[in-house]
Amino acid sequence: MVATTTEQLSALSNTTVVVHPLVLLSVADHHARSVPRGSSKRVVGILLGQDNGSTINVANSFGIPFEEDEKDSKTWFLDHNYIDGMWEMFKKVNARERMIGWYHTGPKLRASDQEINDLLKRYIARPVMVIVDVRPHTVGIPTDAYFAVEEIKDDGTETRKTFLHVSSAIEAEEAEEIGVEHLLRDIKDSTTTTLATRVAEQLASLRGLQSRLGDIQSYLVDVASGKMPLNHQISYHLQDALNLLPDLNDQELTQSFATTTNDEMLVVYLSSLLRAVIALHALVDNKASIGRAELEEGKSDKEKEKGKSAKGEEKGDKEKDSSKASSEDKGL
Repeated sequence: MVATTTEQLSALSNTTVVVHPLVLLSVADHHARSVPRGSSKRVVGILLGQDNGSTINVANSFGIPFEEDEKDSKTWFLDHNYIDGMWEMFKKVNARERMIGWYHTGPKLRASDQEINDLLKRYIARPVMVIVDVRPHTVGIPTDAYFAVEEIKDDGTETRKTFLHVSSAIEAEEAEEIGVEHLLRDIKDSTTTTLATRVAEQLASLRGLQSRLGDIQSYLVDVASGKMPLNHQISYHLQDALNLLPDLNDQELTQSFATTTNDEMLVVYLSSLLRAVIALHALVDNKASIGRAELEEGKSDKEKEKGKSAKGEEKGDKEKDSSKASSEDKGL
């Protein structure tokens, strides 16, 4: 089903695609096994789960044989028989899971996506397409979900097929949470402290924010230059986001920001000062303990030398006494 009316578009835009960690691990493993390092090729697979209307639960997946020409994305091959065989086996394992869409590792939309989506409508009435970004330097949620729609233009010209982006989330059941925790525990660097971990997480969040702001900037530049059409829904969301920003021209608000920043910097300064004092105290204590140890070693060495000299004198006296005794015996 292709959404054409405003009601259908609004219903699709309010849909949330929930992706489970098992799907992400399966897609990452599929990509690692099929694509050599440094290649820009992508892998394609089928998503399994439940379509609950406003929420689509993606619980499982399997890869399918797929090839395409890197120079011409319109030339591609997808094995239909493999889909039929895998689907028959998955139905025997878990009958609750249905084919709900497909995935690829993009990391962006490609020209052949619409044709592949039309082909999969043979199996799925309303297929959802999820792009999973498997690049290791990806910041933020690595999934983007789309539905195929027919865009209705304001000037009344012919409609064209495009993809509507919908929100996606990463959620896990209790069993999956335990498995993910064990995986993170195995790959976690035990040498890093809690503070370093928190700083790294905040840095990753800021990088994600910078990436999103860069996408917004490029989109606005393309709209202003006429390369892309204006989407009123996106402009409304951007206006709402900008309205949430504080007014930095307000003197009272600026003063409160400065006060809060100074308080935080004071805590950081005191912490640094306290850490330096503790480090100096540890250094002085270490020096003192080393000095006491050297002094005790010197005393013990002197006592040993005195003991040796005393033993030597006693031995000499004994030898003298023995020599006198022997001379007296000879005289007798």
